Amino acid sequence: MQSVIEIHPWPKPVRAEISVPGSKSITNRALVLAALRPGQTTLRHALWSEDTQVMADCLGRLGFDVHIEQDPSESGNRHITVQGLNGRVPNAGTAAAPLELFVGNAGTAARFLAAMVCLGRGVYRLSGIERMHQRPQGALFKSLRQLGYRLETANDRLPALIFGEGPKQGRCVVSIEESSQFASALLLSSTVGQWHIQIEDENAEESPYVSMTSDLIRMVPREGGAFAIEPDASSASYIWAADWLLRGSGSRISVAGWMKKSLQIDARFPEVIESFPNSISRHDQLGDSIMTAIVLAPFAKEPKEFTDLGRLRVQECERLYAIKTELGKCGARVEEHGDTLTVYPSALHGATIQTYNDHRMAMCFGTLALKVPGIKIENPACVKKTFPNFFKKLAAQPPHGLGARITDAHTGKELSLEDLNAD
Repeated sequence: MQSVIEIHPWPKPVRAEISVPGSKSITNRALVLAALRPGQTTLRHALWSEDTQVMADCLGRLGFDVHIEQDPSESGNRHITVQGLNGRVPNAGTAAAPLELFVGNAGTAARFLAAMVCLGRGVYRLSGIERMHQRPQGALFKSLRQLGYRLETANDRLPALIFGEGPKQGRCVVSIEESSQFASALLLSSTVGQWHIQIEDENAEESPYVSMTSDLIRMVPREGGAFAIEPDASSASYIWAADWLLRGSGSRISVAGWMKKSLQIDARFPEVIESFPNSISRHDQLGDSIMTAIVLAPFAKEPKEFTDLGRLRVQECERLYAIKTELGKCGARVEEHGDTLTVYPSALHGATIQTYNDHRMAMCFGTLALKVPGIKIENPACVKKTFPNFFKKLAAQPPHGLGARITDAHTGKELSLEDLNAD
């Protein structure tokens, strides 16, 4: 994919119903559960992106049989079949030659696998890209040590050596102040590990993701079978945002197969932006899709305040800095006070957007470009983390796409749909 692209809005009203790939959060949780349970489990409509491929590859290295098939209904999905081994983790390394597991920048894979490999019997080394090595892991590592497992790491971050000793009954306390994934990691392996998990610092911001994990533990088949993955609600926020942005021109855009009930907090996004309250919290109103709402806010009639954004600082990039800086480039007035951003009604113009290798930055500003001419996106291929065919969806002709013209920002050449695939 080209290093910099420019998005040119479709000049006419659009009527479209667009599919989005499966949920990353659900797919990676379900992969762990399928591996640890007996029987063969098929995850239908599972997301196939960088983060889920990392998880599937690591399960294969651990000795699990993982079979991948195309999903004819959505090119960004796969049907993934996992042969569960009833709590057994077959492969391991030694202290001299640990089994290497590379997790890229996938927080779910890094945290979930750290707990899971404790159930094996041998030594594992987890590592990722530089940004993953900066992201917090300490609360999870502390809990695993409370359970009696040995972990060696220079700074309570990756890379880390983990010494699996199999299931061992125990109790631990885990803080989710920095990430709910710490609790989810422990819960996913707790049945096999015979662990009792006490969650502290539980708050409304993180509880939806812990609740999702608890629900999936109940819902994924216990002895094999099929399980359907929901569409990714965070990815869907960009489609709903396009509808909100373009509605004034007569466009009507929706998400195909939208669910009436969902495990995902970001399924609330369409309702939230329909009313667009003057204050929106990441504690209890939206998850990652709050970034999508932030880039819409310059088009609102009144200032919008976005609160409780602290965790955005320790994700794929320092997202508060990134989104404030790049919106500012486009002419938006954005003020930062602690972990709150206030965005004022502003007249926007085009700019070259740095994405900080963050998929959500690329997709937020790619969506904004449907309304604001002249926006260029650097490193657009970073969307492969969760939505590899995002720009294809923007460029495909209605009713299955938005009809945007996308060009190489350096040469002006119009890019084909195949050019826009970030696989």
